Amino acid sequence: MSMQEEVKDFFKLESLRVHSEKNGNEPSSVHATIKISVNGDTEITMAEGSGHVCALDNVLRKALSKFYKIDLGSMRLIDYNANKIEGKGAASKVRVSIESGDEYENWTKIAIAKDIVDASWQALAKSFRYKLAKNGKK
Repeated sequence: MSMQEEVKDFFKLESLRVHSEKNGNEPSSVHATIKISVNGDTEITMAEGSGHVCALDNVLRKALSKFYKIDLGSMRLIDYNANKIEGKGAASKVRVSIESGDEYENWTKIAIAKDIVDASWQALAKSFRYKLAKNGKK
């Protein structure tokens, strides 16, 4: 697949909100709300997950299923890795690597940002765009 195919804009992020809640000894609950647009049509969707990345994955998958008829269920998140790359303390930049795959291949997408949720979102969005490009859906 050429780099040109991979960078097609299959969706545009309008807004994103991630909320984490911890109650006593119960496991954390994370909710993500996303507003995306595809070819001028807008979708606002909410989903939850066991962590920030899981919630982001679930909400993007749910929103994209309104626009694309490919089987996003065959795509899975295989590995997630975050590392500090420069700076000190809270001013550090983080590098997030997300490995995803389907029944045919695995791929890794990387993003760098000052905020771990932002870097996670960017890498995850790249991964979904790759899957859509791989399946020739626009």
